[in-house]
Formats: sequence, C-alpha cells, structure tokens
Amino acid sequence: MKTMLFGTAALAMAVPLHAQTAQPDAASSLRTVEREGEIIVTARNYVPEGAVSANKADIPLIQTPQSVSVITRDQIDLLNFVDAQQAVRYTAGVFGENYGPDARYDFFTVRGFTPKQYIDGLAAPISTSIYSVGVDLYGFQSLDLLKGPASTLYGNTPPGGIFNQVSRRAEAETSGELRVQGGTDNFAEVAGTVTGTVANGLTARFTGLVRDRDLVADATSFKRVYAAPTATWAIGPDTQLTGLAYYQYDKGEGGNGGFLPVQGTLLPNPNGRIDHRTNLGDPRDVFERRQFSAGYEFSHAFTTGVTFRSNGRWNQYRERVPIGIYATGIGADLRTVTQSNFSYAEDVHSFAADNRVEANFATGFIGHTLIAGVDYRNVDNQAAFGFVGAGTVDAFDPVYTTPQAGIVPGYPTAFNDQRLKQTGIYVQEQLRLGDLFITLGGRQDWIESRRPEVDFDQDRFTWRAGVNYVTTSGIAPYVSYSTSFEPVLGTDAATGEAFKPSSGDQWETGVKFDGRALSPDIRIFATAALFRIDQRDVVTTQASTIPVFGTQVGRVRVQGGELEVVARIRDQLTVNGSYSYNDSEVLESAVAAEVGSPLPTTPEHKASAFVNYDFQRGPLAGFGIGLGGRYTSSSAGSLPGPFNPVVYRGEAATLMDAILSYDIPGWRFAINGSNILDNRYVARCSQPVGCFYGAPRQVLGTVTRRF
Repeated sequence: MKTMLFGTAALAMAVPLHAQTAQPDAASSLRTVEREGEIIVTARNYVPEGAVSANKADIPLIQTPQSVSVITRDQIDLLNFVDAQQAVRYTAGVFGENYGPDARYDFFTVRGFTPKQYIDGLAAPISTSIYSVGVDLYGFQSLDLLKGPASTLYGNTPPGGIFNQVSRRAEAETSGELRVQGGTDNFAEVAGTVTGTVANGLTARFTGLVRDRDLVADATSFKRVYAAPTATWAIGPDTQLTGLAYYQYDKGEGGNGGFLPVQGTLLPNPNGRIDHRTNLGDPRDVFERRQFSAGYEFSHAFTTGVTFRSNGRWNQYRERVPIGIYATGIGADLRTVTQSNFSYAEDVHSFAADNRVEANFATGFIGHTLIAGVDYRNVDNQAAFGFVGAGTVDAFDPVYTTPQAGIVPGYPTAFNDQRLKQTGIYVQEQLRLGDLFITLGGRQDWIESRRPEVDFDQDRFTWRAGVNYVTTSGIAPYVSYSTSFEPVLGTDAATGEAFKPSSGDQWETGVKFDGRALSPDIRIFATAALFRIDQRDVVTTQASTIPVFGTQVGRVRVQGGELEVVARIRDQLTVNGSYSYNDSEVLESAVAAEVGSPLPTTPEHKASAFVNYDFQRGPLAGFGIGLGGRYTSSSAGSLPGPFNPVVYRGEAATLMDAILSYDIPGWRFAINGSNILDNRYVARCSQPVGCFYGAPRQVLGTVTRRF
C-alpha cells in the first residue's frame, strides 16, 4: 500500500513501529522444522495483529477503539476446533453451545445478543429466524468477532455485534495439507487444502471436506460435503482480482436431539433421569440443505496513496425439513411425551456488494486513513412451514411406531415472502497525531422491504467515535461510542403505525496490550474492556425479521467487563484465556413480566483458559500437551410471558479440555478431548419441553500431512 506523507517527521509520528500493518493473516502458518536437534512448531499467526473486518481498512487492532476478537487459522488448527461454536470457547463475551453440539448452525451470543454472520465482509444469506448459515469452519482462515454496534460500517446489525469469517486465500508458494479425523460418535472426516502458483501472476487454492458423523442423540447422524475453489490474478503490480466460491451440502437424519422435558433433566422426575442420548424426535426426521456462493474481490492502488476496493457475492441457500418431529408436551405420568411435526422449507437468494476508496495521507503533522464507500444488498427470502400432531413416545423407553401417513404436512403455510434491499453510504477517518489516534465514522442506510401483506421503507443514520493512545511499549487505553439499528417489520398495536427501526448504542472503555515489542519470539495480545449497551424501540426485546404484534416500548441494557489474552512464546508455549461479566436486564417492555428479567442465554460469568506446551529437545522432542478449563454460570432459558410463565435457568458448568500431540517435519498427530470428564449438565431450558444437554465428552484423533 502506497502512502503519501508530507515529511519524514509526520511519518515517524503516524504509526508505532510494532504495529504498522493489519493485513489479514495467511491461511495457516503451522509448520514443524527440525533445527540443531530441536523439533520446533512454528505458528507466527497464532496471535492476531489485525482484522480488516474491524475497520474495512489496514488499521491494526491496537489502534481500533473497540473490542475485536480474532480466532486465527493457527488457533483453529492447534486447538483442533470443529466448528465456530467450539472456536469461541476461550473468547471473552461470547457464549455458545446452548443447544448442545448442534451440527447445523453456529449458535452463540455476543454481549447478550445474537450476532449476524458475515463472510468476507459481506452479509451471509441468513434465514428468516437464524442469523447463521453454518458454513464449515475448515473453509476459513480466521473468525473475527466485532463486539458492540457495527452499523457504521455494516448497516443493520444487532447491538451485540457481528462475526465475520474470512475465506482461505490463494498463496504463491506451493503448500497444502491432507487431514484425517476420527473419534467418538463415529466421527469420520477427510479434509484438505492445496495452494500455489499455476501460471505467471495467477495463484489458486482448493479446499475440500467430507464428514460423516453420528450426533449425540440415538439414531441421529449428519453428513457434509464442502468444496471451495479460489484464485487470485495479479493483473499488475498494483491491481489484483480474486475469485471466491464455495458449495456445501448437508444432510441430517433422526433430528438433532434436545427438546427434552424439564422434569427428568433440570428438575426431578419420579421415573428417573432422562439420558442425554434420548431422542424424543424420530429416526425419520430429515434436514437437508444446499448452499452455493460465488464472488470476487478487486483492488487497485493508485500512486497517490489511494486504493479502490470492490467486492461482491451471489448466494443461493436452500433448506428443507420434510419431517421434523420433536417433543411438544408431556403427560401427567411425566413420561408420555406428545410429538409434533414441524416441516419447514426456505429459499434465500441474495447479492451483496461493497465498493470503497481508502486514502492514506498527511496534512502537516496529522496522518489520515480515510475510507468512503457504498454497499448494497438485495435479498429474496421465501419460507413456508407445516405443523401437525405426530403421536406420542415414552421418554424413558422411546419406541418409534407412529405411522408416517398423515404426519407429513408439506409446507402449506407461508412464513416469509420478502424482498429486501439495503443501500448504505459510509465514511470513516482515522486521525493520527503522534501516539494519539482518533476514529470518526458515519453512515446513512435506506431499506426497502416488499411483502405481500405489507411494504415498508426505513432509513437510519448511525455513527461512531473513538480515541486510542498507543504507547511505544504497546499499551493502548481507549474509549469509544457507537450506534446500531435493526429494522422491525410490522405495525404497532397501540398507534397503528409501522414500527420504526430498533436502535442501540454502546459506551466502551478499556486498554489493549500488544507485546511484540518485548522480544522477537514473544507474541502477546491482551485486552480489558468495560461496556454498556442500550437497545431501544424493542417490540419483544429481540427484534424479529418477520411481522410481529405488539407495541414498541421495549428497552434493554447489557453492561459488563471482559478480559482476554492470546499469547505464543518462543514457539513453545501458547496461552488462551478470558473472563466475562455480563449484567443484562429488560428495563421496559409491553409484557410486564419481562421487566427486570435478564436476557436469555446470557450468563453473568464466563471464565476459560487453555495452556499448551511443546517439547523442543530431549527424548520428548516433538511432543505437546495442552490442558484447559471452562466455567460458565447459569443463565435464563427464556424471557417470562404468557407462553413461558416459569423461566428455567440452565445449569452452571465447569468443563475440562485436553490435547496430546506429536509433531515431526511434515506430519502432525493429535488427540484432543473436549469435556474430558464428561460433565453432564443442562445448558438451556427454553420451555417445559425444551431442554438441551450441553455437549458431552468428545475425543478426536487427527493425522495431518503438510507439505
């Protein structure tokens, strides 16, 4: 990137020497070398430096006045995470796996709110009711979590933040890996990626995965096929074009478990305790999904320090659940469970594009990084469902004998039929005055929604401002304020007027530490933050993407603090640690019982730490051992109301994880265990027959051949 600066003094004052780049990390830097009798596992990108997701510009994390957690490819590979729910286990402020080990989607909350998913900086084709499309984690080189309002750069987003997954990219050097995994619940997977130069100025990569596994509940299984080609064409020294695509096919059979009665899981039952593997769905349940994406990224750097960037993506998402039998009630004997079939079909077609200009320059002694852009999103969403009774089953001795005739309703009822268009214009500038960094940004959005029963147009202006002071020792205190909005479809029952967008804002202050200046072989990045989020104009305390009925008087507050550290020391010791405190409360609501209640799946406390040590010399050279622990306090499973007069709290849990590995040049052998003590706990109960056990023990063996 070319930078125009007026004077060498301004250049010296603009950016600390230890934090001059925020370019995205390579897909993986895990390598094993033998040097003078030592076995050394290198992972230069284990500790993140930057995330373009945070600013849409080349600004390091240490200069970003906002909490951003980056889970790099090195972390994913070394700790052997299977999906994003596992990847956030050691991240502050993020709470996952509340539905147990769900194989379909990535369910987690950030600072009390469900984040929306982005892929390569563009909104994923999220469904009507779930903000995740479940693309496999193996296809990405990082998972970036922007905590707090992000509307200034990304448009309509929840106040808790977003998560952006960055796809693996092509590299000039020929390299790759082949990975084979197997473990508990008949987990079997073959995955691989290969990249290199295929012609002058043209690099390419292909990533693929095939997985076949049983799920925790009896008679359940899940299959996945994933393929992702990408290529980058260096058109010239300052111009390049990247093509990105992926295809994923998923098929689940037998249901996903869960929806267990509260009596026998969280509460006593005279018939005993319901086993965590009990399936109160049906072996005939089917979940089938196909999704495809194709897009591009283009950049051109002008000689004046100005860079133009453009990226776009087309998506197709198709989901079918012809049979989705699950438990909906329990009899007086506390063992006979009634079942219903909720069949579901959804198709999402979307196009998203983002075009922006980035300028780096100086005026006197003030440095500037200025971005200005426009993004556009066009989404066509059609969803329908059916709902019928489907017989009964014994919760303690399930026998699946209900005849299929009459319980497969098809999709007779429309759930959503919506065409959504969003256009946003945004500007952000970072001012650099020596060690002081000031970030200012603003955005105007226009949203059009067309539905058979109602059309609406909404617009909203959002902004953010923040200040960092980055010392030469790598310590950076900061303070920031940011805003967000989400459209709410429907009409206010009290006024008869269309709902206005729900809005949010956040105050955050904290300090960051980048320890790369300590030594060339020490990498540490740590953050501490205090925040307060307020969400207003809430209809049901959680904004809905379909028309809802109520009055728009709700207000929610989440406040708390976070600590997080990621360290890699002398390519031998790695540390991941975090602590989170969240105090969430419904301050106002049209439902009186909600006032004073905490938000669902938002535990007050989460603490986690993982330490891994690699032996480099002696008879144990090449061996590594890791041990971690996670604690999550209890949290409410729902909000109180007419349909949930009793709120059940999931159980607090303390879980232990471990890794045993052996590395030699070109090869890695690892056995990793999650919840190795097999602690059985109820993660969530959303209703009387809506309880989910947390993820039980999982042990995976992995053999990786790298070249």
